[in-house]
Amino acid sequence: QVQLVESGGRLVQVGDSLRVSCVGSGPTFSPTYMAWYRKPPGKDLQFVGLISWGGGNTLYVDAVKARFTISRDNAQNTMYLQMDNLKPEDTARYYCASSISTALTAQPTEYAHWGQGTQVTVSS
Repeated sequence: QVQLVESGGRLVQVGDSLRVSCVGSGPTFSPTYMAWYRKPPGKDLQFVGLISWGGGNTLYVDAVKARFTISRDNAQNTMYLQMDNLKPEDTARYYCASSISTALTAQPTEYAHWGQGTQVTVSS
């Protein structure tokens, strides 16, 4: 069974930077893609970005493209989300998810495993 555990979320100020992490574990943990999603208060789940586990290629939603960076450490089974110049609208619970599909997609239904989330709050 695959387990994903996020960490690093906290209260920050506008303009601050923050890095959150997602550690994968389990004997079958071997994703093709991993993604970050977020759920702002009172809003639907939003795609943030993804990374191909093998090649490290990334894809981002336009709203974060110039400010967020996704990276991974395959040896540590860890994915990171570096968030710079944070804005109040980035306030959300951030979830990581893993996929074994060959399709490069932002569709959450393609991601079979999800973490419990980590809360990021940006205060103005």
